[in-house]
Amino acid sequence: MIKDCKICGISDLQTLDYIINHPHPPKYIGFICNYKKSHRYVDPDKLSKLVSVNKKKSKFVAVLVKPDKGILENIKDLPFDYYQIYDEGPKQLMFIKKKYNKKIITALTIKKKSDVKKYHLFKEVTDIYLFDSKGYEKSMAFDHKLIKNVKSNKKIMLAGNIRINDNLENLKEIADIIDISGGLETSGVKDISKIEIFLNKINNLKNEN
Repeated sequence: MIKDCKICGISDLQTLDYIINHPHPPKYIGFICNYKKSHRYVDPDKLSKLVSVNKKKSKFVAVLVKPDKGILENIKDLPFDYYQIYDEGPKQLMFIKKKYNKKIITALTIKKKSDVKKYHLFKEVTDIYLFDSKGYEKSMAFDHKLIKNVKSNKKIMLAGNIRINDNLENLKEIADIIDISGGLETSGVKDISKIEIFLNKINNLKNEN
């Protein structure tokens, strides 16, 4: 059952202001904090200014790939509600969770069924599971049906080259939260018209539920 959505890869104030103040704002907004290969990466100085706004109804998510102590110390005082972390084991995630007092979105990259099974390892530390493709900075898809049988009392977030013209209704039996980034871009830049369509579609799905 789709209850919420996340718009990821926000890197400019104009787009951020638009989605925060939308009639149907996303529950989660993601910022790429340390993965410089992504064109959505935001350097620390800009990031500090970008997130110093009134979040209103949204939660801010720091997206981190195998974060080192430097980046964790740099962002520790920024108003992030969640750390979405790739490429770390459960022990390190628990250390980060306790030290920085943040909720954890465990990001699992999926290509085959055996990748999905790893979610069991993170059940003690995870607040939300994110199942994503192995594309990282590239918008790649994976077979979303692979996670259909995941059983957890934690929310499930789904990413992986989701597009605004996809039949999102097909995903409501799989995910609680739809996570989208590249699907809201035109020529690598967030497109307000696509964001408008997406947020309205998600609102309609929530009302159906």
